[in-house]
Amino acid sequence: MQQDNKRDNRRAPIKRDRDRYPDRAAEGIVYGRNEVRELLKSGRAIDKIFVRRGDKEGSINVIIGEASARRIPIIEVEKPKLDSLCGGGVHQGVAAQAAEKEYCSVDDILAIAEERGEMPFIAILDGVEDPYNLGAVIRCAECAGVHGVIIPKRRASGLTATAAKASAGALEHMAVAKVVNLAAEIDKLKELGVWLYAAEAGGESLYKTDLDRPCAIVFGSEGEGVSRLVKEKCDYVVSIPMYGKVNSLNVSTAAAVVLNEVARRRNEK
Repeated sequence: MQQDNKRDNRRAPIKRDRDRYPDRAAEGIVYGRNEVRELLKSGRAIDKIFVRRGDKEGSINVIIGEASARRIPIIEVEKPKLDSLCGGGVHQGVAAQAAEKEYCSVDDILAIAEERGEMPFIAILDGVEDPYNLGAVIRCAECAGVHGVIIPKRRASGLTATAAKASAGALEHMAVAKVVNLAAEIDKLKELGVWLYAAEAGGESLYKTDLDRPCAIVFGSEGEGVSRLVKEKCDYVVSIPMYGKVNSLNVSTAAAVVLNEVARRRNEK
């Protein structure tokens, strides 16, 4: 009985900062008007800028103007969302998400293939929003000898710390280009002699398709797959044969199968 009284009289544990603000600032988030302006001046790669909805006065307008000039996506969010991104910090209505690595251009990717004396081998991600999946695909691509990965600027994950960690070091060895218009970039690749393959259900069997040529493989988003416009621009739709009751694979798993099949044909002649 005496022991129970002692337990009841113990002081409650002191709440620490991480208890009051469990989220803390999200990965890669820089917040505050001066801080975001300095980030823009630094020239570092920025995936997107978040602005509190309705707050477009003073220095916020300057930030929006500079971001627009650099074609950085600007996303209006409600105050609670911004509070959460910044982990309860004083954000002054603006925050930016910086990339873990500088992006390259599509021309840079093609130059890598030329330097190696190889046919271009590219992976394109059409709206993959989960950074874990992005990182996993980058790892698969690096292991298969892909020259570079192309991702869109909007409605897709960027090179966050989570994506970098999920790549397990592969990001350091992989060129990643971030483009404004994925469909337009596909048109340019086709003009340069690169064949486009959409990895999607309902297409020709992967194992019966000619892949031993300059190629770019397009993988779609987790929920919607390859978008209609992008699929229409591809030369082929290829599918991995399914033999079980589930008719689809996670995007990173599908990438591992498809990209390594391309690599196998290129290297086992």
